[in-house]
Amino acid sequence: MAKTFESGDIPLADLLNQAHQGVLQLPDFQRGWVWDDDHIVSLLASVSRSFPIGAVMTLETGNADVRFQPRPLEGVPSSAVAGDPKYLLLDGQQRTTSLYLALRSGAPVPTRDTRKKDVERWYFADIDACIDLDADRNDAILSLPADKRRVNARGDVVLDASATRVQVRAGKAGLFPLDIVLNPAATTDWQLAYLMAGSPEEQVKIWKRFQEALILPFLQYSVPRIALDQKTTKEAVCQVFEKVNTGGVELTVFELLTATYAAENFRLRDDWERRQATWADEPLLADLDATTFLQIVTLLWTRGRWEERTRERVRGDRVPAVSAKRRDMLWLPLSEYRRWADAVTEALQRVVRFLQRERIFRARDLPYSTQLVPLTSILTLLGEAAFTPEPTAKLRQWYWCGVFGELYGGTTETRFANDLQDVLAWVQDDGEEPRTVRESQFQAERLLGLRTRNSAAYKGLYALMMKRGGRDFRTGETIDAKAYAADSIDIRHIFPQKWCAANGVDSAYANCIVNKTAIDGQTWGYMGASAPSKYLAAIESGVPVSPQDLDAICNSHDIDPVALRQDDFGAVFDARFERLIRQIEDATGRPVNRGDGQDSPFSVQRGAAALARGIEALIKAGESKVVEFKSTGRKNLDTGQKDQAMEWAVIKTIAGFMNGHGGTLLIGVQDDGSVLGLEEDLTVFSKKNTDAWEQWLTGLLIQAFGKAVTANVTVAFGTIDERTVARINVAPASAPVYTTRTKTGAKGAVFLVRLNNTTHELDGPEASKYQHDRWFK
Repeated sequence: MAKTFESGDIPLADLLNQAHQGVLQLPDFQRGWVWDDDHIVSLLASVSRSFPIGAVMTLETGNADVRFQPRPLEGVPSSAVAGDPKYLLLDGQQRTTSLYLALRSGAPVPTRDTRKKDVERWYFADIDACIDLDADRNDAILSLPADKRRVNARGDVVLDASATRVQVRAGKAGLFPLDIVLNPAATTDWQLAYLMAGSPEEQVKIWKRFQEALILPFLQYSVPRIALDQKTTKEAVCQVFEKVNTGGVELTVFELLTATYAAENFRLRDDWERRQATWADEPLLADLDATTFLQIVTLLWTRGRWEERTRERVRGDRVPAVSAKRRDMLWLPLSEYRRWADAVTEALQRVVRFLQRERIFRARDLPYSTQLVPLTSILTLLGEAAFTPEPTAKLRQWYWCGVFGELYGGTTETRFANDLQDVLAWVQDDGEEPRTVRESQFQAERLLGLRTRNSAAYKGLYALMMKRGGRDFRTGETIDAKAYAADSIDIRHIFPQKWCAANGVDSAYANCIVNKTAIDGQTWGYMGASAPSKYLAAIESGVPVSPQDLDAICNSHDIDPVALRQDDFGAVFDARFERLIRQIEDATGRPVNRGDGQDSPFSVQRGAAALARGIEALIKAGESKVVEFKSTGRKNLDTGQKDQAMEWAVIKTIAGFMNGHGGTLLIGVQDDGSVLGLEEDLTVFSKKNTDAWEQWLTGLLIQAFGKAVTANVTVAFGTIDERTVARINVAPASAPVYTTRTKTGAKGAVFLVRLNNTTHELDGPEASKYQHDRWFK
């Protein structure tokens, strides 16, 4: 491979002359000059001692494929710039600009002092200190204000270097202006004035020593230079800049393209700022930066290019890949940016709508900010069609598979391209599942390790809790973007940390996601460090809210209200552990992996006795918005026969719970709380055992709702007074649930909701309003 650079030295005077004449300029992606007064003094001292100050790197201009908008160095007068530069300064800007301003510009240097205050400075060499071998050279370089006078606190002038006549003094007390050190004629004039200021013989001796100590080092100083030639590619320029940049600051694609587009008279930064202003008030997009925006545009450009080349492809031809890698972004043509930028800007509003429906409201709550790239690209191409039922369901599944599979935590550019292609084919052409869906896996034990926002799955579960129906504790309403902001809702402990510590609960369990949910600031204030049994009473009187309504709100968060009122951490944790697993399975459409020992750590404590105690507590509390009793599930006690009406009553209650706060149905318990037991129901079964009864219930629910919805129902059997009771726990649904059959068994969709202690059918405008308020607002 041919060499694309040369190395050598360039005299400092020549380097600064090139800058002054505009032969050497900066590419527009370079940051502004920022050095302060102390840095400049130290740099001048180093040059005066012939110490190395590091190399500079330049790029030869003239490559049509690598065009950057140039700009002169700070302080270079526009009148001195003759035309386009021959070289661009890639590395060494701060040093070169500092030396130019101090030694060549002929003007005071605009810089900052130690207090970060803007100041103007001239630099002088103290002759006495320069020729003193024991003096610190930094102390020999003096920084004086724009008027070249130093004053004390009273305003008295203590040092005056405002004119040559006061700069030149007899003996060693002279102050040499460094802005003329590279100008031999001006230095000679100053030298003559200095020699005449005292005894010529003595002045000459001092001058010779000063000339050797300071002037000659400046005149003879050379700077190492690495010169990249015209053949250097844009990608190489970017990489080289980052490797050699002494400030350690990464050069973004946005800065590089800003300079590239400026050469075509397009101001990318201004365009970006106008676009950014359109979503300035949207918390979800607060962290969306320019480079991410360009990555989205690049993904769409390469996708369009792929489509075009695929159509025109001749057998054996190579088709360019869909990509959003850095090298592709660097080659994004201005015409393609203009083609896609407006569409992406518009699609970002669809992104917000999609994420808010998933109950993600702020940038800090995004599981993966990187997933915005493929999501925005997909919504750009799908448009409003993305919000019809089937595409929305597929998008939701893909999104949550990425989150709970934790697939966006590493190098993601390849996944961006795969997801764009896979999801579009899946949605538009009913193609196979995307790789992100197929590869997604979640281990049940991972729940115990999710303790902070550093985890995408932690933030994902926080959103799902609200998506599935977790209500605002303050109002009892669905949590939407407005309520989220107004009520200071955040993810907070259910059992307070201090209570857990005082009651021997392992901090790992106390602080994991299973013991947290979305709680508003006011409710959190009532909770404090108290036991749930105490803080629930405080909430009831403080909000105020009835115990039944508060139980319903707790249930909507998959919190067993009866166990919570009993301060039973293990029971609440165990039930919620299972619920969160079901939530993940429902969102991803994939089973959670559960090996040996991957159950709730409290499951061993939840045996038959604990289950029976839980059922007894529910019976004692009575029926409510979230608890209902039924004597049988299938048998009509009056006729002694199977009865479809009994089955419909079970379906109706479960559907009402799903479309409301969730709930618990006890079968084998009469309305007055007396235990009848399933034994009565089992008389109409050929196999008179709970396995047969559970199989019947599962088949009934699958027929009524489908398999996916039925997965949100769990069944357990407890023994009360030697009689069997079925406890059916129903999770709140993440979307409206309809039955597939009516009360009579005929095909038809029925929407059922829980209103207080009973279940009702809603249709028409009533159903639409309920669904909007429950899921879509």
